[in-house]
Amino acid sequence: AAGCDVHVINDADAAGMAELRYGVAAGRKGVVLMLTFGTGIGSGLFNDGVLVPNTEFGHLELDGAEAEERASAAARDRDGLSWAEWAGRVDRYIDHITALVSPDLVVLGGGVSKRADKWMPHLTTTTDVEVARLFNTAGIVGAALARRHEPSR
Repeated sequence: AAGCDVHVINDADAAGMAELRYGVAAGRKGVVLMLTFGTGIGSGLFNDGVLVPNTEFGHLELDGAEAEERASAAARDRDGLSWAEWAGRVDRYIDHITALVSPDLVVLGGGVSKRADKWMPHLTTTTDVEVARLFNTAGIVGAALARRHEPSR
């Protein structure tokens, strides 16, 4: 209608792109998994820097429900969980995904990434886990990157 091109990318995919370019995953090879925790759980999966789009791992089953019903930031608030209790749920979720895709690195982002000091010490997973360096702005940065580096037609 306006004569402008429209480009769409999943927010967690975009966040992962930004972390691979400018964040804690910069220069990493292998399988990198970006997880964003907010009202739900977003996921972005990369193999040697190449996006495997639209994974939607927040919809995997965890403790009898969708993972985002159990381990999202909204679930922590809704269920009145302490940071340690919530980290236990995140641990089980990361371990579940690790059994499926064997990530070399899991990057944790979303709004809760700014409060990592409250919950990261409670994680016990043996998977390599880092907090997103770009925090909750990774999705915005990644969306700009995706548009800029989109293959021309």
